[in-house]
Amino acid sequence: MRGVSKSLAGRVTFVDVAGFELSEVGPEAFERLWLHGGFPRSYLAESDEHSGHWRDDFVRTFLERDIPQLGITTPAATLRRFWTMIAHFHGQVWNAAEFARSLGSAEGTARRYLDILSSVYLVRQLPPWFENIGKRQVKSPKVYVRDSGLLHSLLGLHTKAALESHPKLGASWEGFALEQLLRLTGERDAYFWATHAGAELDLLLFAGGRRYGVELQYGDALRITRSMRVAIANLLLDHLFVVQPGRESHPLCRGIDAVSIRELEPRLGAPLRAPS
Repeated sequence: MRGVSKSLAGRVTFVDVAGFELSEVGPEAFERLWLHGGFPRSYLAESDEHSGHWRDDFVRTFLERDIPQLGITTPAATLRRFWTMIAHFHGQVWNAAEFARSLGSAEGTARRYLDILSSVYLVRQLPPWFENIGKRQVKSPKVYVRDSGLLHSLLGLHTKAALESHPKLGASWEGFALEQLLRLTGERDAYFWATHAGAELDLLLFAGGRRYGVELQYGDALRITRSMRVAIANLLLDHLFVVQPGRESHPLCRGIDAVSIRELEPRLGAPLRAPS
């Protein structure tokens, strides 16, 4: 495409090709997909060890060879250090000042590194939603490592046991479930919402003129939180879904349903599906 002299506006369409998703590997294989990530060679590896080795090699090759070929001159070691920092902040609100202090650089430099990793589909910036509701709201994006397998490699987690004992377990689940949801809904009308008083909604979706909220909870003891109530009241949600790894989907109360990750397509596909 670099050699094309004429404008491509109106002559080309873009298709973002991601890794494997639940509809391709089967809902019952979600734990393997979550641990290994969606890259085919990583997911299909014969063992956790082989999958981890492949992902470690991918990270090094991408930073040392692929990134420079895109014309990005930032040293591979610097980007790896920044990417690892993102992994430890996975699922949190972006704080340029904190990243800049850790890197020993200016805030603008940290922001440029974030944009680099976002532009090559390694990191997701989930934008905030804010409106005039009389409350101070968060206006910085949340950051995620897009592929859960790469997240686990950056954190040094190559087995299910290691993941389950790590403090980022809940955040890892949040990022994995988020990516699966966005495959259904698309990214155009997807946001998170939070106030400085502590209320938060993991995902706010707009579809068919309606507002839907999604909470991403890991664990069996699902509960309706005050934050959910505040989000429903302040954002005028039409419905709220709690996506969790359990086997069964069921209503929690009027307007709030618990949805198993195994049933994302049948339960949420119809109301939230992105237009084709």
